[in-house]
Amino acid sequence: MPPPAPVGAWTLPSQCAVCRGWARARLCEACVQRFAAPVPRCCRCAIDVPAGVEVCGTCLRQPPPFDAALAAVDYAYPWDTLVRRLKFHAALDLAPALAERLLDAVRRQDAATTPDWLLPVPLSTARLRERGFNQAWEIARRVARALGCAADAHLLLRLKDTPHQTALPHDRRAANVRGAFAVEPLRRTQIGGRAIALVDDVLTTGATAAEIASVLKRAGARSVQVWVVARTPRPDA
Repeated sequence: MPPPAPVGAWTLPSQCAVCRGWARARLCEACVQRFAAPVPRCCRCAIDVPAGVEVCGTCLRQPPPFDAALAAVDYAYPWDTLVRRLKFHAALDLAPALAERLLDAVRRQDAATTPDWLLPVPLSTARLRERGFNQAWEIARRVARALGCAADAHLLLRLKDTPHQTALPHDRRAANVRGAFAVEPLRRTQIGGRAIALVDDVLTTGATAAEIASVLKRAGARSVQVWVVARTPRPDA
């Protein structure tokens, strides 16, 4: 039996979203190799670290409430542009290619990390209506399908339509999302004892992921990982 097609596969030739060369996928193999090479990352927050280091100094001093994190790429060229195109310009044709990058990162990890649930970071009703889609769900559902595990866009709720995190200083982001999320009250039993992977497009300070991880842990989740396409590099990078 032939291996399954990658989540970013296209049946017809397409132009690479980065170099504009012709390819069989939305991102050509040359650009993937050039811009998505794996780098060592902290296993707790996915920030880049020197080779041989498993946990960064910040996570050693103050571990986040989630148990692990992984990221496919740094939030830098060309990934920052591609993520913004998907998120703010409805470039849904990029979702399979970005999901494929995240899937590659997941597959580089131990197979035992496969979760029971993949849950996207939810949008508020107003923002979902404005945007028309949740970019985290567009990524999560494709990764879940490839891994053969469950995914749900409604198990997590966003209770408050908070200001965009990117518009706030880093030290105000945790307060901005405090109390903004909840598990669907009638489905809390589906969280108890389960391993959860929270999926998003970008991880910056981790404030949103930390708030949701705390909500999931209070609902009885056995573990919470954070899976993102892109990780904002450390400020001095």
